[in-house]
Amino acid sequence: MITLTAVLFVGGESRRMGADKATLRWQGEPLWSRQRRTLRMLEPQKILISARTRPAWCPADSAIILDEPPSRGPLSGLAAALMQIETTHLLALAVDLPQMRSDFLWELWREAASGVGVVPELDGFYEPLCAVYPVEAAAHAARQIQRGQLALQSFVRTLCAANLLQTKVVTNRDLFLNLNTPAAGHILVAQPSCGLAPYAPATTLPRPSPVLGFLSGDQNRDALGAPLGGQPPGHP
Repeated sequence: MITLTAVLFVGGESRRMGADKATLRWQGEPLWSRQRRTLRMLEPQKILISARTRPAWCPADSAIILDEPPSRGPLSGLAAALMQIETTHLLALAVDLPQMRSDFLWELWREAASGVGVVPELDGFYEPLCAVYPVEAAAHAARQIQRGQLALQSFVRTLCAANLLQTKVVTNRDLFLNLNTPAAGHILVAQPSCGLAPYAPATTLPRPSPVLGFLSGDQNRDALGAPLGGQPPGHP
């Protein structure tokens, strides 16, 4: 039986945004609250929040997973979560993906298998902060950090080569619209729907029973869908 812990990446230093992205409001609701609600639709048994330091907005009854200092970016948070989970898989979700949908996350989880996770691929780039990882990825994350190889695109390629991840090609850009700059925030304020179309799952499968939680980090695309760093999957 495979089991799931979900992890919300609630934001790094937010230098480009100039404010804590997690506290920005999407349709009247703080992003951290909106994303937590999205994950709760997956029927969580446990909620965790992980960050570099405990956020001021963090509910008092929420457990925290902190990056081990010095933080090396999103991979540090991912490694910390993978080392601590007691489930077979970890679902990572960035706080700055306000149009992500629970039905898409369910489909990612349904495509996972024992020892194998799933990562979306959009326009030739992986989406590592909206992906399902097997717990076996923990050792690979630790090695990447020790070697100073901190790029998530590189980490995903390593897991794919080790047959620990399979890719899922997606074309719906709306799901991955990303908040990283004030201009991106203005786009969402001016156009709350942002062209969002209902997500249509490829198939209907029995629902698994997950154990869920949350974490912190950054994403790799801006609000217009442009990559913010790294290389496409076929590049070194």
